[in-house]
Amino acid sequence: MIDYRTVERQLSGALGLQRRPVAVAFRSTPPPGVARFSGVEPSGCSFWRLAMSEKTFYTVPADHHNCPIGSYTHNITPPAERAGELGQTLGLMADLGYLRMEEVPGIPRLPTTPGAVVYAPLGDTPVDPDVVLVAGRPGRVMLLQEAALRAGIAAPAPLLGRPTCMALPASLAQGVIATTGCVGNRVYTDLGEDELYVVVPGKDVARVAAEAQTIANANLKLSEYHRGRRQALATQ
Repeated sequence: MIDYRTVERQLSGALGLQRRPVAVAFRSTPPPGVARFSGVEPSGCSFWRLAMSEKTFYTVPADHHNCPIGSYTHNITPPAERAGELGQTLGLMADLGYLRMEEVPGIPRLPTTPGAVVYAPLGDTPVDPDVVLVAGRPGRVMLLQEAALRAGIAAPAPLLGRPTCMALPASLAQGVIATTGCVGNRVYTDLGEDELYVVVPGKDVARVAAEAQTIANANLKLSEYHRGRRQALATQ
């Protein structure tokens, strides 16, 4: 398995991250030796917050039932007694003007239902991740997309919005994805108003991390270059 501790150190050093990157792995069965999540959370992205705070664990589909939107993006079918919650939540959002119902079919989803989802700080992940979540300030996490391009990895330009959790299946399908986050995610994960996410496919994260320092150094030199040009050429 890849040395993910080194990968995390490369990312954190190049980007100056204040939060640990989160490794997420979708599995058909729980991996041996990993603790099962014990407790209740209001959303699927709440598990991101727990992983950022040094916890390694796996969830099963039932652990996600409190989040109808997250269950939808993760292709998790709710129990019969809760089947109406997705429609109710979407109806509330539509009534508030937050989204239009015709947008829903275009929301990315996992192609199959995971039997277990493993969450861990990247450096502690017990399995190869399918996606890696990186949270930080735009001026720093933008370097990830630049590093991805340098590594020859797809990095689609559009910036995703709500729901934040759709960025996981979108990254699996498309490559390195940036998302502004959504109000629910910011409440559940304590993401600051000055932060956003970049999601990297797990198969590519080592290559992106390897290029991140080169990109960070290049941006530092270019910052000096552009400051000099501004001082020399700007009249106002």
